[in-house]
Amino acid sequence: MKVLIAGGAGFIGSHLCDRLLSDGHEVICVDNLITGSKKNIKHNLANSRFSFIEFDVAEGILQLDGNLDYIVNLASPASPVDYQKYPIETLKVGALGTLNTLELARRKKAKYLFSSTSEVYGDPDVSPQAETYWGRVNPVGSRSQYDESKRFAEALIVAYRKKHSLDAKIVRIFNTYGPRMRKNDGRVVPNFICQALTGKPLTIYGDGAQTRSFCYIDDLVEGIVKMMFAKEAGPINLGNQDEFTIRELANKISKIINRKLSVTKQKLPPDDPKQRCPDITLAKRHLKWQPKIKLQEGLVKTIEWFKEIR
Repeated sequence: MKVLIAGGAGFIGSHLCDRLLSDGHEVICVDNLITGSKKNIKHNLANSRFSFIEFDVAEGILQLDGNLDYIVNLASPASPVDYQKYPIETLKVGALGTLNTLELARRKKAKYLFSSTSEVYGDPDVSPQAETYWGRVNPVGSRSQYDESKRFAEALIVAYRKKHSLDAKIVRIFNTYGPRMRKNDGRVVPNFICQALTGKPLTIYGDGAQTRSFCYIDDLVEGIVKMMFAKEAGPINLGNQDEFTIRELANKISKIINRKLSVTKQKLPPDDPKQRCPDITLAKRHLKWQPKIKLQEGLVKTIEWFKEIR
């Protein structure tokens, strides 16, 4: 197939480019490089089945010659640091970027997959979070630019399904980690690893009792690919059901690096979820997918990668 990946130079997008190329597909990587990087895709630039276009999908409909079989829309700042730095850009890419890529899919008669997020559940009062849960989101809070952009995008996709019979799918991605995350990403795994490798205290927000479930990038990409070729439209959660407190994560990283590290505590940010864990029943049933890589194994791989780029 010929697949366009919006946000293809980002953390998840670049790994998906690798996977689809290895499976024999042609990949068009589109990215405005606000948070993505050419470093993530430079190893593919010589591949005849790979092309890169620097373009902001929020600014218009990309003009492409020839056929197009699939669009995967991963375009958006995804860490709190990024979407709070680029709040308007985040809202625009969720709304206009989704509209423009949906319209391109309609014109090209291409299939479509959208990467939504566990953030649509907000600070949940149920756990684990199933796709039937409508969420507990502050629409004017400090995280609302990301949460609401994704919620709007999901509604827009459903409207395109109904009005244009577009084959459009939605996955809701939970916390994902692995190589190619940025040092200054702002998310807890790269933060802890970079602090640990330099001997700095680990920054814990609140009391560290809040939980997250961490999915290694290879597992997530496998889930995305399975969803691309599934009959299901979603939304379907993709994430790891193994739940850890932030303190437990800090201890694991300290042990892997074999260095006793102190911690420094800061105030918990507003609207920061106290618990985040996916119900992946639908993914198991319809995609025959569940994560295989345990947190210990994934952290070892990720730490080794961060050591190499120091």
